Amino acid sequence: MAETRHDWTVDEILTLLDRPFNDLLFEAHTLHRAHFDPNQVQVSRLLSIKTGACSEDCGYCSQSAHNDADVERERLLPVEEVLAEARKAKDEGATRFCMGAAWRNPTDKNLERVIEMVRGVREMGLETCMTLGMLTEMQARRLKESGLDYYNHNLDTSPEYYGEVITTRTYQDRLDTLAHVREAGINVCSGGILGMGESRRDRASLLQQLANLPRHPESVPINNLVPVEGTPMADAEPVDPLEFVRVVAVARIIMPTSHVRLSAGRSEMSDEMQALCFFAGANSIFYGEKLLTTANATENHDQQLFRRLGVNTLEVERTADDETRVA
Repeated sequence: MAETRHDWTVDEILTLLDRPFNDLLFEAHTLHRAHFDPNQVQVSRLLSIKTGACSEDCGYCSQSAHNDADVERERLLPVEEVLAEARKAKDEGATRFCMGAAWRNPTDKNLERVIEMVRGVREMGLETCMTLGMLTEMQARRLKESGLDYYNHNLDTSPEYYGEVITTRTYQDRLDTLAHVREAGINVCSGGILGMGESRRDRASLLQQLANLPRHPESVPINNLVPVEGTPMADAEPVDPLEFVRVVAVARIIMPTSHVRLSAGRSEMSDEMQALCFFAGANSIFYGEKLLTTANATENHDQQLFRRLGVNTLEVERTADDETRVA
């Protein structure tokens, strides 16, 4: 079994991305089988708990106040409305409920309501995940005390290309938030977006940043850009499907024990492309017809695809010390 590393170079990762496709997938799938059941997929549901009017200028985002996307602005949802959506998600087979708010960072007042949501969702037996923007060290500790299982904070792209996408916060800001989350004892969910005009070297550099963190993220979402009218990236060229599969495979090779998630953009993926991604090491998806503000594959279609592939979904168990694990 390959040794887990945290010292990858960009050139090493580029060499993996350049390998013959069949050789790359064989190695990725072999590693995947060494650490996971290849016929099981973890299912999460994502809900936007506060939509639009974000002060960040992310070039891909429909929720940025700097962009002209047709997104209705909404205030933070009432706790009971969020919990009702969580119950529905559990009934439909989700094991993790993820909540996202379009903030640069949460205020301490908003954090109080978020903590109520976390506690309520956990009481249902679901894993909890939040994405709220940047966090202070104290805020991360408070979320941990509330029982939060995962915190999502994507790096989005490489350090070299980052300035072409976002100017209102730095790459180091993102790394600092991930450090606060890890130090608080919360599982890290962090990945990136493909298709924003970045080069293959940028993709390798993004993967290097994730793999060389002191501890690999427990969850690595790989997003396929959904171009949104009114954003600077509305006319971005789509990523070649086989290139996307290559990135999934390399993520599996260099982060062998992480869950690699197919996130945004699945509604544009063929069944065959998704099947290749699962073979290459993807073992997590977002369920539901909407991801924050963009379309997602329908639940019925996902269920049909899982049946065709012989894929089962994971269930969550809580141990005596209240830690979560997938069964």
